[in-house]
Amino acid sequence: MRKVILITLLLSTLQLQAKSLFSNNEQAQNAKYINSLKDLVIATQKTRGLTNSYLNGNESTLLLIHGNKQDMKRALGIMESLPLATNPIIRDRATSISQSLVILNNKALKLEPSAAFDAYTQQIELTLMLAQTVSKQGSKDLNKLGQEASVIMMETILPLTEQIGRMRGMGSGIIAKGKITKAQKYAMAAMINDINTINEKLQTDMKFIVAGNRDSYDSTIDKNLALSQKSILKYTTLTKSKILKGKSKLNADDYFAEGTDIISILINIFNSNNQAIIKDSKGWI
Repeated sequence: MRKVILITLLLSTLQLQAKSLFSNNEQAQNAKYINSLKDLVIATQKTRGLTNSYLNGNESTLLLIHGNKQDMKRALGIMESLPLATNPIIRDRATSISQSLVILNNKALKLEPSAAFDAYTQQIELTLMLAQTVSKQGSKDLNKLGQEASVIMMETILPLTEQIGRMRGMGSGIIAKGKITKAQKYAMAAMINDINTINEKLQTDMKFIVAGNRDSYDSTIDKNLALSQKSILKYTTLTKSKILKGKSKLNADDYFAEGTDIISILINIFNSNNQAIIKDSKGWI
C-alpha cells in the first residue's frame, strides 16, 4: 500500500513538470520540421529584400540573392523528408509553396521592384499560414511545453521576423533609390506599429513561459530577449527619423545588415524554444 502511494505521488509530481514521463519522438521530429520551416521563411525574406535592393540599383547583392535561393531549396528538401510532411494538409500547402517559389525565383530579377517585393511577400504570407497549420495540426503530438513554445515560435516570432524583414527590404530599396513615395511612407509606418505590437507580445509571452520552464531553457534566453527589445526600438526609431522623413543618407547595405542582426537575435530566441521542445521530448525515462 505504501509503495502504491509513493508511486502515485511520484507520478503526480512528474505531471506538474513540463517534461513528460515518456519520450516523445513525434515532438522531436516536429521540432526539426519547425526549424526547417523557419529557415525557409528567413531565406525567402532575405531573397526578397536583396532582390528589391538589386532592382533599385544596388548590384552588389546579386551573389547573396543566389546564395539565399539555395538556402530556400535546402530548407524545402528537409521539410519534405520529415514525417510531418505526410500530413495531407501540410504536404499540399508546402508543395504549392515550393512550386511557386521555383517559378518566382526564376523570374524575380526581371520584374519591377515593387512587383518582385509583393510576389515574395505573398509567398512568405503563405509560408506563415503553413506555420500556423503546423502549430495546430501537430499540436496533438506535443507535450504541454511543446504546444506553448510552438505557438510562440510560429505565431509570434516568425511574424515578427517578417515585419522586420519587410521593413529591412523596403527601407534598403528606398535608400538605394534615394527617395520615398507616399505609399511607402504609409506602409513603413504601419510596419513600425506592427513590429512594436508583436514585440510587446513576444516579450510578455516569453517571460511567462521561461518562468514556468526555467530548466528547459538555455542561459542566453534572458539576454536575447533584452537585446531584441533594445535593438528593435533602435531600428524602428532610426526608420522613423531618417527614412520616413525622406532625409536619409544611410547606406543601404548597412541598413539591411542592421535589420538582419535583429532577425538573428529573434532566431536565437526561436532556437532556444526549439531546443527546449527537443529537450522536453526526451522525457524522464
